[in-house]
Amino acid sequence: MKSVLTVLAFLCCSLAVFGQSSKPKLVVGVVVDQMRQEYLWRFEENFGERGFKRLLKEGFQLKNAHYNYVPTYTGPGHTSVYTGTTPKYHGIISNNWYSRELGRMVYCAEDTTANAVGGSEKNGNISPVNNKTSTITDELKLSTQGAAKVIAFAIKDRGAALPAGHMPDGAYWYDSETGNFMTSDFYMDELPQWLQDFNASKKADAYLNGMWDFAIEEEKYTHSYADNNPYEGPFRGQRLPTFPYNLKELRKENGNYGLLADTPFGNTITTDVSLAALKAEQMGKDDVTDFLAISYSSTDYVGHRFGPHSKEIEDIYIRLDREIERLLTTLDAEVGQGNYTVFLTADHAVADVPNFLIDKNMGGGNFQFKRHKSDIEAKLSARFGAGEWIENYSSDQIFLNRSLIAERNIELYTIQQFAADLLLQLEGIAETYTGIDMLREEYSKDLKRKMQLGYNTKRSGDVLVVYEPNWIPSSYPTGTTHHSGYTYDTHVPILFFGHGIPQGESVRPYEVTDIAPTLSMLLEIKLPSSSIGTPVLEIFESKED
Repeated sequence: MKSVLTVLAFLCCSLAVFGQSSKPKLVVGVVVDQMRQEYLWRFEENFGERGFKRLLKEGFQLKNAHYNYVPTYTGPGHTSVYTGTTPKYHGIISNNWYSRELGRMVYCAEDTTANAVGGSEKNGNISPVNNKTSTITDELKLSTQGAAKVIAFAIKDRGAALPAGHMPDGAYWYDSETGNFMTSDFYMDELPQWLQDFNASKKADAYLNGMWDFAIEEEKYTHSYADNNPYEGPFRGQRLPTFPYNLKELRKENGNYGLLADTPFGNTITTDVSLAALKAEQMGKDDVTDFLAISYSSTDYVGHRFGPHSKEIEDIYIRLDREIERLLTTLDAEVGQGNYTVFLTADHAVADVPNFLIDKNMGGGNFQFKRHKSDIEAKLSARFGAGEWIENYSSDQIFLNRSLIAERNIELYTIQQFAADLLLQLEGIAETYTGIDMLREEYSKDLKRKMQLGYNTKRSGDVLVVYEPNWIPSSYPTGTTHHSGYTYDTHVPILFFGHGIPQGESVRPYEVTDIAPTLSMLLEIKLPSSSIGTPVLEIFESKED
């Protein structure tokens, strides 16, 4: 009898261990700020074998993945990746939006009740409170009764706070005033000792006192245009936007420590601090799955300034490939190959520089609402009576003066539609929609669906604008941005790699909101509260065969 009980006990323990081993010890989420899918293909020749190529060869690639809403900005992008839903539900409708209640702009990661910890006060009012739904990191915390360790890093505060969720063990971002990584008292009252030690090493100074030059032989940069061209914006104090960049000389006129974000070394220091946390916090060392969220922000800063066909963009992705290799190599050593799962995506892609496209006979342009505001106000006043009818224009939306509309007893839809028709007459605008259209109608495809999935009843505006292709909201002749629902802004990579992931690829259409439910199925935990995505079927089909 004793031997039977011993065998049964062994079997129970074995099953328990087997059940635990079916999940990874660590999930690593990598979001690259402003990465086009095509960069994986265009720059592949200059990548090494153990970075992006390893993810592609050993992991699973979704080649036709897109954002399913507009506007495509950093705050909404990170939130949508981690919640599996869109601004319609999570409420992060832009990086900044106009609040009717407060009568001012609100920042997506703003928390006026939070205070700085380990950095400058001006960069400390940060938390995830504006996100109205749960994240995959929240659900992991809940499912493990808080035992899972969740930590997030980024240069940008929103790139750390929004993925980390509402109850992480830490969310840390770069302080442009001090060159340190910091947090707020929403998370903790004091930085952990390992991060204090990391900050004391002054890595930011080491990088900023050096040079940014070509990472490999200049003649191999064949996937970008000439280094000196009229579509790029130079740093302050530099006449031409060309290599090499003497960062030590540029620091004073370019924000001192803030300059780091505008160079590849912002990504390098993000890897540095993430790996320091991995080791110090013993992540992935027990049978409870931990989650490390990393956002590489500097690709966005460089992309805005120089554009997607610049030597600088080619260089930063060559260097980012090395960061991915360093990350994977360390994970192999610290957690064990096969014990961790990685996903990599982007928070949005990017448009080409409009002037570049114009010179290539492809059209495009820069739209500046302030040039048209007075004329639109005059026409609104002629129709509805004198008044300041436009309260705010931001993130491609007009916020009308609701108090004045109510005072004059004007039907809201009537004035929304009138304003929408006025905007539609302007060069560079392709379509306009009213807020009431977003509420009354049910759009199922194309840009209308993306507009609706980006529209939040309480936070969005009265009139929504869609620009013509290759038009951007900007007054600058150089550089570019992202915001639209066109494929150049929506088409991003999605790669899965490691534990539980088969090798392969798919050209089926998937959406970024599919990442979180895929992770939920892999981790066998509850879906984020407002998730609308679908798990990537091909990842699980091989398990069912």
